[in-house]
Amino acid sequence: MGIYTLLGNLFIPRPWLALIPALFFGVLYWRRRHKTLIVAAATWLLYAVYEYTLYRRWLCSGECNIRVDLLLLYPALLVISLAALIRLLLAVLRRARKASESGVAA
Repeated sequence: MGIYTLLGNLFIPRPWLALIPALFFGVLYWRRRHKTLIVAAATWLLYAVYEYTLYRRWLCSGECNIRVDLLLLYPALLVISLAALIRLLLAVLRRARKASESGVAA
């Protein structure tokens, strides 16, 4: 099973689950204040709203079975999420390195 299939099977029938990564990145932003984290949170939130409107059939007239839009949305969500996590990891490593350097110098 591919990642697109997994994401589609998860979020299309249950679009509110996209709020979980939005909340995850939002909490991380609240704690660390990195712009990439708030971008990831906002992107997931917008995707959750968009997917919910499709789920409720507000944006489509009833035939929403062919979702070509997901070929663009899922890679974008994954790239933004990965970039935010890498940025967070680099910041944590940088902070740990500074702490160890200041501890050695003392």
